[in-house]
Amino acid sequence: MEKVSRFFGIEEQHSTVQREILAGFTTFISMVYILFVNPSVLGASGMDKGAVFAATALASAIGCFLMGLYAKYPIATAPALGINAFFSYSVVIGMGVSWQTALAGVFVASLIFMVITIFKLREIIIDAIPRDLKLAISAGIGMFVAFIGLHGGGLIVANKSTVVGLGDFSQGTTWLTVFGLIITIILMVKKVPGAIFIGMVLTSILGAVTGLIKLPTHFVAAAPSLKPTFLAGLNHVGDINTVQMWVVVLTFLLVTFFDTAGTLVGLAEQAGFMKDNKMPRVGKALMSDSSAMLAGSLLGTSPVGAFVESSAGIVVGGRTGLTAVVTGILFVFSLFFSPLLTVVTSQVTAPALVIVGVLMAQSLKKIDWEKLEIAIPAFLIVLGMPLTYSISDGIALGFIVYPITMITAGRRKEIHPIMYVLFFVFVIFMYILNVG
Repeated sequence: MEKVSRFFGIEEQHSTVQREILAGFTTFISMVYILFVNPSVLGASGMDKGAVFAATALASAIGCFLMGLYAKYPIATAPALGINAFFSYSVVIGMGVSWQTALAGVFVASLIFMVITIFKLREIIIDAIPRDLKLAISAGIGMFVAFIGLHGGGLIVANKSTVVGLGDFSQGTTWLTVFGLIITIILMVKKVPGAIFIGMVLTSILGAVTGLIKLPTHFVAAAPSLKPTFLAGLNHVGDINTVQMWVVVLTFLLVTFFDTAGTLVGLAEQAGFMKDNKMPRVGKALMSDSSAMLAGSLLGTSPVGAFVESSAGIVVGGRTGLTAVVTGILFVFSLFFSPLLTVVTSQVTAPALVIVGVLMAQSLKKIDWEKLEIAIPAFLIVLGMPLTYSISDGIALGFIVYPITMITAGRRKEIHPIMYVLFFVFVIFMYILNVG
């Protein structure tokens, strides 16, 4: 254990091996739903669901191991939500592109991703973002995560009259979420170690006892074959030969770039890693997630990046790469215990995500709300993420408005040149994505 502690610098981060392992479990449980959601979403494009399940687990594990062993951050990776829907519904179904060609688009985007990471372009951009906007990104992600939890748990639902509204309290699953939320709140306020994890376990037990969560008939199953999707993207790179496909590639690149950058900054801010508005070892973290994206494109899944639910492990106390490594190991094991994972429903993870949102929202107090030129773009980022259901769209809203408000306030000289570049990038990007 001493060697493990020394390698990850656990004592320097005022943590323990036991706490890091618990954090790894908590992160995994919070994001395990991706193993079932991703095959469902990508399956709509015609991809083999079993192969996507295996690719999702392996690509996530690879990213977690790189993030933990190389970058030494408690940040897990997995195929990002939103961009997988763009892959299936916009590119494959909407544009009539084959899923093999779409995978080739992800592969090309991941290669460009690695090149700009090697030349530290991503690092330069992240460092150029003002501290107030980084704090807004962290808080916005918290709001987004909480909204995902409330919706997944059935407490917030779509409503034609009011856009969103309270869920159906005649459903037992909604009350299961309420139980989990109340138990977790009590444990958190009492400062019980591992409160979020304990809340998940108790919610799962109640769900199983009441029949709201169906227990699997068996617990172990053979890992699904990767053969239907393995290297399909690489074999169809030649199909990236039209303007339309290059727009697709750039969309994969831009959405993943800012989703991941925003997530990394938000999580680093939450964990207290940021120093002088910079994230230590950010180059290694960026190389880890871009490598995971490349691996995912070869295995057969949509873009992989830093996962927001890593915040659940950070809240439990995860501060080193051991947290990510434990999460990665669990992703590997999940290949053989896939039936057991059905116990972890959205009602089980919902309370954890809501609490994480509360804790991440604390960064709001550090934003300079008295200056409107800062407050307005920060507010648009915070509100934009949950309302657009997209981290990158929320960032776009704030980054487009930021130069306008700063110039109007006579603070032109304080704007980093890169923020002007991002202004035009986001304007063009949003036009292509939503109008073009």
